[in-house]
Amino acid sequence: MKPSTPIRGSRRSPEQSQRAILDAAAREFAAEGVAGARTESIAKAAGVNKALLYYYFHDKEGLYGAVLHDVLGDLLDQLTGIFESDRPARYRVLAYAATHFNFVASHPEYRRLLQFEMMRAGAGSSPHFPKLVEVFFRPLTMRATKLIQEGIQSGEFRPVQPQQFLQSIVGVIVFYFVALPVMRAMMPVDPVSPAALQERRSAVLDFVSGALFLDRPSAAQFIAEVNRDVAPAVQQSGPTTGKRGKKR
Repeated sequence: MKPSTPIRGSRRSPEQSQRAILDAAAREFAAEGVAGARTESIAKAAGVNKALLYYYFHDKEGLYGAVLHDVLGDLLDQLTGIFESDRPARYRVLAYAATHFNFVASHPEYRRLLQFEMMRAGAGSSPHFPKLVEVFFRPLTMRATKLIQEGIQSGEFRPVQPQQFLQSIVGVIVFYFVALPVMRAMMPVDPVSPAALQERRSAVLDFVSGALFLDRPSAAQFIAEVNRDVAPAVQQSGPTTGKRGKKR
C-alpha cells in the first residue's frame, strides 16, 4: 500500500518519490544486476534518503520486483489496447509486433532487466518469476495466440500453430537486440540509430505478414497503416519506467 502522505522532510508526493526511485532502480539493476546493485546509489540517483527507499519497498529484492512489475505493466498496458481494438486481425497482429519492437528498442534497461531475470529464473533463484508469469507473460501469450486464432478463423491468416508462431514473432523481435554486439561489429551504421531501428521494424513487419497473411498483396497496406499509427519514429530513450507513475 502506498502511504497517503509523504515522509517528513520529503518535498515530493509519495507518487513522485516512488517514481523517482523506480526509474533510478531500473537503471541500477540493469547495469549491475540484483546482486551488484547498491541501494545507496539508487537513493542518490533518485534524490531521496535511503530510508525512504526502504519505507516504500522494504528491501532491495522488493524494489527489484517492483521495477519488474512496473516495466512489464507498461508493456501490458500498450498491448492491451491493441488486442481490444476492433481493427482487422491483420492490422492488430502487425500493431502488436510493431509496439513490442518499439518498446524493446526504446527501453534498453528493459532488455537487460529481462535478461537478468531469465537467468535468475533458469537457476531457480527468482522469487518474482512465478508471479510475473501469472500477471504478465501468461495473459499476453493467451491474448496474442487468441488473436492469431481469430485471424485463422476469419480467413486472414494461413493455418499455423498459434503459440509456435507467436514465439517466432517474439524471437524475430528480441534477437536483434540480444545480438547488438554482433550487429555493431557487422553493420555499417549504428544498429540502434533511429534510421536503423525503423528499417529493422519494417523488416519485422514484412517477415510476419509474409509468413502469416493469406492475402499477401494486402500486407503493404496494413504495414503502412501500422507505421503511420504506431510510433512512426522509434529510438532509444531514457529510463525504462516513467509512464505508469505508480507502484504495482
